[in-house]
Amino acid sequence: MLAKGLLLSVNENEFELLRYVSDAMRELSEGELLQIQKSRKLNITREEYFEIIRKKTATLIAACTACGAWSATKDKQVSEKLRLFGEKAGMAFQIKDDLFDYKRKGIIGKPTGNDIKEKKFTLPLIYALEQCSEKERKGIIRTIRKHNNNTKKVQEVTSFAIANGGIEFSEQKMLEFRDEALDILSDLPDNEYKSSLVDLVNYVVERKK
Repeated sequence: MLAKGLLLSVNENEFELLRYVSDAMRELSEGELLQIQKSRKLNITREEYFEIIRKKTATLIAACTACGAWSATKDKQVSEKLRLFGEKAGMAFQIKDDLFDYKRKGIIGKPTGNDIKEKKFTLPLIYALEQCSEKERKGIIRTIRKHNNNTKKVQEVTSFAIANGGIEFSEQKMLEFRDEALDILSDLPDNEYKSSLVDLVNYVVERKK
């Protein structure tokens, strides 16, 4: 889809759209490589997590909102404003997605823990690891490294993240990104299009699946 977007931009001489789509493709690739690297070393920081989700998720939504704004206005200032809006909405979207791993129930009635099984460190776990002792942190990382396919061990890690405030902190950060996205829209004229974008951001954080 991104390649098709590049071709359409070139064919129509829409070089501003080409820039947005090209930037998205570059950042998506960089984000994927960073996540692979960190999943091997199991040493991701909170800042690195935010950088990964910005590149892998938020940049795609940002490109969509920027391209839409440019197509409608040909105004660089408005397009950049909507690009940043899409980025903030995308950050909230990905944190919400990561939270599902701790709330959505599998066939045994417990959180699925799919990210932990894939050795992906998301915000609830990263925050919890920041709150515990070095000994406990090493024990959790050892469990993920050696027992990520053991359902019981995965549930122990999930419970650890929940018990150490990972869910509450992640929900707080998600709402902060939502508020930042809504703030960006605040000085745009009130109309049905702005209302749709407001509804979109609220849906992102309220969705059940």
